[in-house]
Amino acid sequence: MSTENVDRREIIEALKNILKEVHRGRDIEEIKRNFENILSKVSPHEIPLIEQQLVKEGIPLEEILKLCDLHVALFREQLQPRELKDIPKGHPLDILMKENDWILKQSEAIELYVSILLKAENEKQVEEGFFKLKDALFELSKIRLHYRKIQMLLFPYLERRGISAVPRVLWGREDQVRIKLRGLLESIQKADKPSYRSMVNEVAERALEVAREASELVFRENKILFPALYALLNEGEWAAIAEISKNLGYLVSIEEEWRTDAKPVLPYELEVKVNSEQMDRLPPEFRTMVAFHGIEPDTYKITGKEDIDLNTGFLNINELTAVLNSLPLEITFADKNDRVRFFTQSFFHKGFVRTKTIIGRRLEYCHPPRLESVVRKNVDDVKHGKAGYREFWTRSGDRIIRVLLVPVKNENNEYLGSLEIVEDLTEVVNNPEEVRRKIMVL
Repeated sequence: MSTENVDRREIIEALKNILKEVHRGRDIEEIKRNFENILSKVSPHEIPLIEQQLVKEGIPLEEILKLCDLHVALFREQLQPRELKDIPKGHPLDILMKENDWILKQSEAIELYVSILLKAENEKQVEEGFFKLKDALFELSKIRLHYRKIQMLLFPYLERRGISAVPRVLWGREDQVRIKLRGLLESIQKADKPSYRSMVNEVAERALEVAREASELVFRENKILFPALYALLNEGEWAAIAEISKNLGYLVSIEEEWRTDAKPVLPYELEVKVNSEQMDRLPPEFRTMVAFHGIEPDTYKITGKEDIDLNTGFLNINELTAVLNSLPLEITFADKNDRVRFFTQSFFHKGFVRTKTIIGRRLEYCHPPRLESVVRKNVDDVKHGKAGYREFWTRSGDRIIRVLLVPVKNENNEYLGSLEIVEDLTEVVNNPEEVRRKIMVL
């Protein structure tokens, strides 16, 4: 029976209760038995739809993520036969699926090392088990690259089409895996040999949890996310994804490069509608969501008539000026003839005094005569490639200042000029412990 034939509010309230049960640590199979009546009225294809509704009602994403375990349990058998076929070799999806194979192998390796660790009979075997497991976990930590491509390259195309809840929930799951993996590695690294034995069960449990959740995400991507994307995205969109993927890198070796004559299309360039043919090709959970909620594509226009194309985005003159003056540093640009062309005035702090009268002045003349030869030499060094950059530390009153001199080059590696970057690092130098306390690992 479909949810269209039952009271949706009843189902949503029941799923909220299920969330509470999941939160209490109840087994998924036990939950399925206890809520069999209500779950029998819910097609597994509709759970993402209900997840979207829960997002709208303000249920914390962390709680909704727990419902995903139930979703996978209900969907597992139905999705096993669903698989993308005939994907060209080297296509972004082909590579991502190969990366998922790699992730599954790493997860299996972790499970194997956990088994070895649990069977260890003496301290030496325990120590060896920890080292092997730690190496396997470090290898799996490369998973962040895979997730980054999913999050930064694929999700924007769904969001442009008005599909936002699915990416947010999936990103949350990916983030959970990464955080759990990082926390486990930190615990193992901080531990000393005498404490290994007492940590075996805890480490084993946490490692298996990470491996299981990473494998579940492979399942979700291969069986749900990727088929939806393949149905929705056009050749130009895949061309853009393939182009950017090269810069980010891969978890696996690329034997054959996918090529297309299509012009790369970025999300902000799209004006999209999901047509009936695409609807028919969507996985059931996406199709149900679209049918029930409809889709409101993101039609925001990012560019204006006065915008400057900066290659990585667009700004008009007012925005560009304000952005540069909002940086926590000050920069001075001298062209290839060593003439000052531009400088910023940060509102964070003032480094060295500069005025508009230095525009057009020789860069070395902007410094005291006793430093002129030093400035000249260092500019020549970065200009002619003798140094990648030059770094200096000095004082201005009671402030500690770092000065970087870096070459500015275009995409053809042609020298355009030099950039002097002045940064006030007084607090970092004088209060390193306080700075360390402020560090937040994201």
